[in-house]
Amino acid sequence: MKTTDELCQDLAQQLRQRQWMLSTAESCTGGLIAGACTDLAGSSEWFERGFVTYSNSAKAELLSVPVDLLRAHGAVSEPVVRAMALGALAHSKAHVSVAVTGIAGPTGGSTDKPVGTVWLGWALPGGHVVSECQHFEGDRAQVRAATVQYALQRLLSLLADAI
Repeated sequence: MKTTDELCQDLAQQLRQRQWMLSTAESCTGGLIAGACTDLAGSSEWFERGFVTYSNSAKAELLSVPVDLLRAHGAVSEPVVRAMALGALAHSKAHVSVAVTGIAGPTGGSTDKPVGTVWLGWALPGGHVVSECQHFEGDRAQVRAATVQYALQRLLSLLADAI
């Protein structure tokens, strides 16, 4: 398994080749994906901006996630992460985005959405959005780290499929 730094280097190469920019919309990771990307020197060539939208009001205000969607499905849901991914594109000059919302713990979980539940979404050119739910094991730090790793790995595979 590649390190986060290696994933970011691969991502930088893929985005530079396409002359694409990335934006992030993060809830449970609190900016860790953006932080990992911008740890790489020269990231301003391919990283456009990051949104840390921890609260529902931040999701609505900064990413235009409909309040009705948040009420109906909750922040940790497929419709919300898809709206976050699209909102990150709409409110930036990026070509692709990654969005994450989940329950990192140790509290906040429920029977339907236990601790470690994370919804991830990726928006690509042409309005294509991919979303999926993952369940990560471990404590808060481990869930957040696993989310960052998975988000970057999956974005790389989506970019590889995009040509």
